[in-house]
Formats: sequence, C-alpha cells, structure tokens
Amino acid sequence: MAQGKFISYLRVSTDKQGRSGLGIEAQREAVTSYLNGGRWTLVAEYVETESGRKSDRPKLAAALSHAKAIGAKMVFAKLDRLTRNVDLLRSLVASDVDLVFCDLPSVPPGPMGKFLLTQMASVAELEAGLIGERTKKALAAAKARGVKLGNPNGARALRGKQTGNAEAVARIKEKAAQRAMDLQGIIDGIKRSGITSVRGITEELNSQGINAPRGGTWHATAVARLLNRLPKAAA
Repeated sequence: MAQGKFISYLRVSTDKQGRSGLGIEAQREAVTSYLNGGRWTLVAEYVETESGRKSDRPKLAAALSHAKAIGAKMVFAKLDRLTRNVDLLRSLVASDVDLVFCDLPSVPPGPMGKFLLTQMASVAELEAGLIGERTKKALAAAKARGVKLGNPNGARALRGKQTGNAEAVARIKEKAAQRAMDLQGIIDGIKRSGITSVRGITEELNSQGINAPRGGTWHATAVARLLNRLPKAAA
C-alpha cells in the first residue's frame, strides 16, 4: 500500500494532446490506481507538454523541487512517459527524491530502486545505439542495391516549396525506416496471432499501448503506410 506524500508528473508529447487531454487521463488513472488504499496524500500534479527526448522540462524541474521541499515521492504513470532521454533519467535517479513508476511496481523507492533504474537506463542507451546501427546498415545495404527509399518530394511537401531539401528528406527517410524496423517484431507477432487486416492491426497496436509516430493512437492510414515500409526495412 502506498503511504506518505506524493507529487505526480504527467507528460504528453504534443500541444494537441495537451489541449484534448489525450493520454493525460490514462496516466492520471494509473497514478490513482497505484495509490489506491493506504495512507497517502497526492500533494500536487504537474502536467508537461514536451518531447520524451528533450531534457528541458520546466514542469519536471518544478515538481522535483516541490518534492524535495516537502520530502515527497515523485510518482509517474509509466517510465516512457517520464523520458526517453537517458541522461535526464540518470540525473533524476541521482537526485535526493524517491521515484515511483506505476508500471514498475517491483522497483522499490530508495537506493535499490535507484540502482535498478540506473541499470535500466544503461540498457535503454545500449538498445538505442544498436537500433541506430542496424538502421544505418539496412539503409546502406538498400542504397548499395540501388533501392530508392522514401518519397523524394517529402521535404518539398512539408515545406510547401517547389524545391526539395536533401537533408530534410534524409532525416524523414531514416526516421521512417527506423520506426518500421523497431515495430517489425511487434507487427509480425500480431500477424502470427491471426490479425492481418489494417483495421485489426490498428486496434491491436492501440490495445498494446504502442505509440504512433507522432504520439497518441494509431489510425488506419498510418498503419497502412507502416505496412508498406516493412518489406523495405526488413530487406
């Protein structure tokens, strides 16, 4: 049972999510369920709209200061809702505030929990590096075979101009290819379970809590684009 004082931190990735409450209610419900029972007080709730990769978090800094000032624990709905920035996670682990994650109930507050979180951060950093290397090798191999990846008009369409931007196109292609590779195993597992339609895969991705490329829920059009990229990413 939860006991003591808590400060909750909720994060969404886009302004649109922040205005609509998309994702916030689910996080709030996770925190409430975790704290259910026991003698506890949720002193304050901090909500931030920011990318998970950015370390500049004014609301997080304020929440951390608040928790330090009153000796409260910081509670987060999910580890990935806090950050995907390894350095930021390490800095929080090194703070004097106990961190509690509702999706990691086996990680206790205190020194042991901080040790485990540090190890998880190291594993996440390693995995991110391995994914990046695999993506670069896959793109290089495809290029060597003469495969043209992505839409050469992608950057032009985004910028609303008649001329493309090679650097922007390269970033778009690499990001899309990496995302497809990251999800290859998940999509294959869904198909093995007998779900093969675009609509079915869309519903399953959402039920598993897999974030869409721009955050939030998946839609059929995005899933269709993802499925079209998979053979290229797997080649």
